[in-house]
Amino acid sequence: MTTSQRPTADWYAQIEANATGFLETESQSIYWEESGNPDGMPAVVLHGGPGGGSQPHYRRYFDPDRYRIIQMDQRGCGRSHPHAGDWASLSGNNTWALVADLELLRTTLKVQSWLVFGGSWGSTLALAYAQQYPERVRALVLRGIFLIRPHELYWFYGGGGANLLFPDYWRDYCAQLDPNRPVQTAIAQYHELLEGPDRVAATDAAIAWTRWEALTSTLLPDPAHVAAAIDPRNAIAFARIENHYFRHAAFLSPNQLLEHAGALKGIPSTIVHGRYDVVCPIGNAFDLHAQLPHSELIVVDDAGHSMNETGIRRALVGATDRFAD
Repeated sequence: MTTSQRPTADWYAQIEANATGFLETESQSIYWEESGNPDGMPAVVLHGGPGGGSQPHYRRYFDPDRYRIIQMDQRGCGRSHPHAGDWASLSGNNTWALVADLELLRTTLKVQSWLVFGGSWGSTLALAYAQQYPERVRALVLRGIFLIRPHELYWFYGGGGANLLFPDYWRDYCAQLDPNRPVQTAIAQYHELLEGPDRVAATDAAIAWTRWEALTSTLLPDPAHVAAAIDPRNAIAFARIENHYFRHAAFLSPNQLLEHAGALKGIPSTIVHGRYDVVCPIGNAFDLHAQLPHSELIVVDDAGHSMNETGIRRALVGATDRFAD
C-alpha cells in the first residue's frame, strides 16, 4: 500500500472531443465520444452515480498524446436518451445492460482491449465489466471503491454512520421522509417519492437526495460542485437512476464483486481512495485490495470521495501515466 499526501503528478490541459456518436440499442441511444490520440492506448472512462454522466474534465486524467480517451453516457443520463431527467422509464436500465453497452461500444470502435478507468459507481461497473470480459481489459484504474453491499448502503442512506459526521446535511435529507417510518427504509421511501405522481414532490426529493451526496463528497465544502449537482433536470436523473439501482442492489448478488475477483488475476490494477471518503468508506478499498493482491493501493490522506480533490486527481494521473509507460 502507498500512502499519498502530495503526489507529484498533475493533470493535463483541457482538450476537445475528436469524434462523437450514438450507439443504438433496443431502447436507448447511448452517447459516446473520443478524444486524445486516435492511435494511442485505448482507455474507457466510466462515470459515477449511476446517473452522473460523462464530463469534459475527465479527459484531463490522461496524456492526450499517449491515450485514445473514450467516454460514454450510461443509460438515461448525460446526452443519452431517453433521459431519466425527463421522467423516462428506467425499464431495461441495469448493470448488465450497461456491461453489454460497453462491450458494444468496444466492438463498434474496433478496440481490441482497453484500460478501464472508473470511480465510485464507475468502479462498480468497471469491476462487473472486467469480471465478464477480463480478456478485454489491459488495466484497471479504480477510485472511491463502491461494492454495493448492504452495509455500504445502510452506512450512507440508512442512518448507519455517515449521518453522524454530517448531522446538518442529514437533517435536510431526512426532511423528505415520513418520521413515523424507520430511517432504514429511506431508499424505499425515496423511491415512492421519486416515482410517485406528484412531480413537484419528486423534484424536491431528487434535489434533496443529490444534495446529500454532493455535500458529503469532498473533504472541504465545494459550493460549485453542489450547485451543479442540484440542477433540477440533472438531479432528477441522478436520483432516480441511483435509487433504482440501489433498491435492486445494482442487480448483483451479495458480495458478488469480491467473490468473483479471481477473474481479474493478472490484470494490472491501481486502487485510489481518499482516507476521509464518507460516501464510500475506505474499508471498501482494503477489502478489494485483499482480493487483488497484485493490485496497487494508494491511500490519499488529505481527501474525501471526489476525484477532483487535488490528491485524488494527482494519484489518478500518476496511475494513467505509469500504465502508458
